[in-house]
Amino acid sequence: MFKIKSTKIRVRLLAVFAVILLLSFSFTGVIFNIAVRRYIQTSAVTQIEMTHNNILQAIEQSEVFVFRQPDGITPFRLPESFFEERFPFLTRRNSYRISSNVFIVDTDYNLYENQEKNEETYEIAKAAKDTKIPISNLRNMLIRTGSGIYYVSSFPMTGNQVRDSSYFIIYADVTGLLLFAASINTFLILLVCMMFAVTVFLTYFLSNTITHPINKLVKFASRIGQGDFTPSNFTFIDEEFESLNNALNNSAKQLNVYDSEQKEFFQNVSHELRTPLMSIQCQAEGISFGIMEPKKAIETILQEINRLSQMVTDLLYISKIDNITTVYNYSKVDLVNTLRSCAQRHQTLADKKGIRFSFEFNEPVVEYDCVEELISRAFDNLITNAIRYASSQIDISCKKEKQQIVISIQDDGDGIENENFPYIFERFYKGSDGNHGIGLSIVKSIIEQHNGIITAKNTEKHGALFTITLPITRK
Repeated sequence: MFKIKSTKIRVRLLAVFAVILLLSFSFTGVIFNIAVRRYIQTSAVTQIEMTHNNILQAIEQSEVFVFRQPDGITPFRLPESFFEERFPFLTRRNSYRISSNVFIVDTDYNLYENQEKNEETYEIAKAAKDTKIPISNLRNMLIRTGSGIYYVSSFPMTGNQVRDSSYFIIYADVTGLLLFAASINTFLILLVCMMFAVTVFLTYFLSNTITHPINKLVKFASRIGQGDFTPSNFTFIDEEFESLNNALNNSAKQLNVYDSEQKEFFQNVSHELRTPLMSIQCQAEGISFGIMEPKKAIETILQEINRLSQMVTDLLYISKIDNITTVYNYSKVDLVNTLRSCAQRHQTLADKKGIRFSFEFNEPVVEYDCVEELISRAFDNLITNAIRYASSQIDISCKKEKQQIVISIQDDGDGIENENFPYIFERFYKGSDGNHGIGLSIVKSIIEQHNGIITAKNTEKHGALFTITLPITRK
C-alpha cells in the first residue's frame, strides 16, 4: 500500500508560497515583456511609416529633385546637407520617444556619397546586408548592431528622374526602450528575490503560530493518554485551536469521571463479592470440620451462590452499559407492549405475594426510538423493585405529554425512607430490604443514555413512585 511521506507544516507552507510567488511574477514578467515588445514594435513601425510619409510629402513639395547619374562619366552625388535642408523632421523624436533617421543605398546596401554618414549607418547597412534579404523585401526588420537596436525598413526612391536602384533605408532606434524593459526585468528579478526572503520570514512566523499550539495540544493529548486528566489552562487566538483545546478538556473531564467511577466500581465490587464468598467459605469449613449440619449449610451455600450469580450478572450488565466503546442499535419500540411484557414476566412472583398490576395507557401504542434490550431491563428492575416493597398493587402508566413520554411505576408499600432519597440511584447503596444496590443504578444509567430523566418520590398513599421522562425525539 502506498504510504504518503509526512512533511512539516513549515516546509509545505514555504513550498506553496514559493510556487505562488514564482508563478505570479513569472506570469507578470511574461505578460509585461510581451506587452512591451508589442508596444515597441508597433511604435517603431508607426514611426517608420510616418517618416516615410513625411519624406514623400517633402519630395512632392520640392523643386527639381534629380538623382540622375551622367552616363558613366561622373559618379552619383547627393547635394551637401541634403537631409538637413529638405527633411528637418528627421532629427525630432516622436511621442513614443523613438528617434528615426534615413539614409540612401543602392540595391547592394552600399551607401551613396555626399550624405551624412556615421558608424551607426554603416553598421545598419552591413547588418541589413548580412540578413541576405533583398532590399525590396526589407520591412520592419529588427536589427542589432554594436551601436544599438533598430527596426529597419527600405522604400524605393520615386520620381520622374530618380534612379531605379536607389532606396531609402529608414530606421527607428528602439535601444532605449529595450534597455528600459531589460532594467524592468532586472528589477522584477530583484523584487522576486526580496519577496522570497520576506516570504521565508513570514512563513517561518506563520508556521510558528500554527505549530506551537499544535505541539502544546499534542503534549496535552499525550498526558491524557498516560492517565493524567488535569485540564489545560491554554488560551488560543485561533478559534479552531481553542475549540480543539475545549474538546480535549471536556474529554479529559469525562475520562477523569469515568476513571474515578471505574475505580470506585471495582472497589465496591470486590467488597460485595467478598461477603457471599466469605459466607460460602464459612459454611463449607463448618461442614468440613463437622460443626455445622450439612443440610442447613448447603441451603445457605446455595442461597449465597444464587445471590452471587445474580450479582455477577448485574455487574456484567452495568459494566456493559458504562463501556464507552459499546455500540447499540436503536429501533422503534412500542413502550406500551414492552411494559405489559415485563409485567407478565414477573406475574408469577407477583401472584405469590398477592400483588396485582394495574395499567393506565392513554394511547394503545407509544413508539419510541430506543435500545429495546436496555429499556426492557430498566422496566424489569423497576417492576421487581416494586414487587419487593408493594403490599397489594402496582400501578403502571405510559402517557404522551407534549414533546415527552412519561412512564410511571408506583407501588402501595411503605415508601422510601427520607434518609435514603439522595442515594437510592447510587451503585451498591442498599436501603432496608435491598438486594445488591445495583438495580436502580442500572435503571438510571439506561434512562440517561436515552437522554431521559428518572425521579423518585413517595405518594400520599405512602408508596414509592418512580417516574421516567423521555424526549419523543432522540437527540
